[in-house]
Amino acid sequence: MAGVTTVLIKKEDDGMRLNRWFLREYPALSLGRLQKLLRTKQIKVDGKRAEANTRLVAGQELRIPPLDREKAAPEERVLSKADIAFAQSLVIYKDENILVLNKPSGLAVQGGSGISRHLDGMLDALCFELSERPKLVHRIDKDTSGVLVLARNRKYAEILTKAFREHQMGKKYVLLCYGCPPKMQDVIRAPLEKIGEKATVSEQGKVAETAYRVVDAVGTKFALVEAEPLTGRTHQIRAHMEYIGCPLVGDTKYYGTERPKSADLSRKLHLHAFQIDLSAVSSKKTVVKAPLPDYFKEDATALGLNLKEFN
Repeated sequence: MAGVTTVLIKKEDDGMRLNRWFLREYPALSLGRLQKLLRTKQIKVDGKRAEANTRLVAGQELRIPPLDREKAAPEERVLSKADIAFAQSLVIYKDENILVLNKPSGLAVQGGSGISRHLDGMLDALCFELSERPKLVHRIDKDTSGVLVLARNRKYAEILTKAFREHQMGKKYVLLCYGCPPKMQDVIRAPLEKIGEKATVSEQGKVAETAYRVVDAVGTKFALVEAEPLTGRTHQIRAHMEYIGCPLVGDTKYYGTERPKSADLSRKLHLHAFQIDLSAVSSKKTVVKAPLPDYFKEDATALGLNLKEFN
């Protein structure tokens, strides 16, 4: 077909959903039109039919039908002084190659259906002394708070993408959950399969392992837990905690058959990426910690849980 192009997926786009890739590259392409192109197999990944939620892998070939009109550049967005100040206030670590942000709960990393305000749209505010726009090298859920790493140049975008893919940088989370895990310290080994917008434990799923340690607990009602994902599956910690009967406070997606009631606690998700070890991509030992959000600290303190390790 005349006008058909083939694009090689770049390393910095590894793990990105196909629909989000098209949203970025073809801003005038409607969701309905994209779905039709996928349904009629006009868009393919490595010669095979793809879905809107297909996760792209660096090196794959993406077949694209003629979409010149849809590729029209979107209206340039001018950041307000408030947005610039807000974005810069999130920075908790900066060197010549890397930025680390403390992302708040509720702020999406990238745009999508119904999302107009996101970090990707504010990256121009984080150039500082450099002219190059920082690059996203990984993502965390919109409702999860904490550590988000950015590359300040193309070379480090490749280095960091590879390091995340190969799990070279230890990343730790702290969470507040209903109930208390059966063991004070353990590794949850339960394969996860993505079904719709939710990850489900399934024998047909991919290997998923999460190490956890109970830091403190309120009897069998609530627990403060440190968790480290040993694999990188979607919603891994949330799905695994639900699986062992300890859904996260504020989680509207993974809460078992009956959602526990806690009127006095914040409705926000109590899952915070509090620490990342950048030593593998740095010339020296570099561990960055992100302070807990206020609502998390207030709820844990009100329950009498010890937050000393995370202050």
